[in-house]
This record gives sequence, C-alpha cells and structure tokens, in this order.
Amino acid sequence: QVRLEESGGGSVQPGGSLRLACTASGPADKRYCMAWFRQAPGKEREVVVSFDTRSGGRYFDDSVLGRFTISQDGAKTRLYLQMNSLKPEDTAMYYCAAHINPDFGCPSSRVDIYDSWGQGTQVTVSS
Repeated sequence: QVRLEESGGGSVQPGGSLRLACTASGPADKRYCMAWFRQAPGKEREVVVSFDTRSGGRYFDDSVLGRFTISQDGAKTRLYLQMNSLKPEDTAMYYCAAHINPDFGCPSSRVDIYDSWGQGTQVTVSS
C-alpha cells in the first residue's frame, strides 16, 4: 500500500514561489509513476506534472512549463514541486498521486489511472 502526504502549501503573492513536497511510503515499485495534480473550486482535477521516478521522464502542463520544476531526493521517498512566478490562476488544492501499471505508461496526464492519492495541500496566490 502506497501512502502519500503533501506539504508546503500556503499563501503567496503573485510572482512569488513555493515548494511542495510529497512524502511517499510503501514499496518503491508501486509508485514508479508519480504526479502532481491540482483542482480549483468548480473545476476538474488537472495534471500539473507527471514524473517517471525510474527514468526521470517528465511531462508538464503547458500552463506551468518554464515556471515549475520537479525533483526527487536520492532515496526516492520525496518528490518536490518547485513553483516559481506564481499566478492567481495557480490557486488550487494540489495533490500528489502515483500509479504502478506499466500498461498506462509514464509520464501520463490521465487522472483516472492514478490509484494512490494524498490528501492535498492548498496553494493560494493573491495580492
């Protein structure tokens, strides 16, 4: 069983930065494909970035490309999302997710294939 826990959310002014962390526990082979999603009130959950923890392959949504980066620690138990140049439209609940099915491929933006989710951390960008 994979457990995921997000941290690092908060409130920041436009143009500011935040770093989110996803701490994972459980077998590493059960979380080879990890992702950050976000969901704003009244909107569908959308991918921010998907990341293959084995190869380092990654997919960023166009809305965050060039502003957000992803990294993991050496033990591959923490996944970091560095968010720079934040905009009000980045305001959302951010979720860490993982899937293990190689048939679905990784990275992947499909929300329905991720079967492990954290509780989420709120990011608010406003002046």
